[in-house]
Amino acid sequence: MTVKAETVTRVGLLLLGLVGLQVGVWASLAPRSFYDDFPGGGRTWVSVDGPYNEHLVRDFGALNLALTAVVVVALLTGARVATLCAALAWLVYSVPHFVYHARHLHVYDTSDKIFNLVALGGAVVVSGAILLIAGRGQPAGDPPPGRT
Repeated sequence: MTVKAETVTRVGLLLLGLVGLQVGVWASLAPRSFYDDFPGGGRTWVSVDGPYNEHLVRDFGALNLALTAVVVVALLTGARVATLCAALAWLVYSVPHFVYHARHLHVYDTSDKIFNLVALGGAVVVSGAILLIAGRGQPAGDPPPGRT
């Protein structure tokens, strides 16, 4: 992977990890606040979409923390296979999450519809881009050149 591709990949992983950490900590440690106040700034995206369920909100938080853990491994090791796993895990999570919200925009005002699609679509684009960039070149599992 070129230096530019590696930088783009690492920045993308860092963005996904920071989002996952912020959402994960908030939903896990303060599920009622997350339900009532997410994403903050006077906007409410969770409470408008159904009744409060502490178990569901905490599970959502734990999922985001688990995704963040995979990102941390990819960032710390720099291993291509870890990067591919992190990006794939985020993509597998982000696509259905995006599709659900895209199909249920009626609960939001116009600006929240746009922000939802941009935020959730961003996770799809970033994780997909990481997969494409990291997926080029040497097959996963092959030793680096010069090593046996």
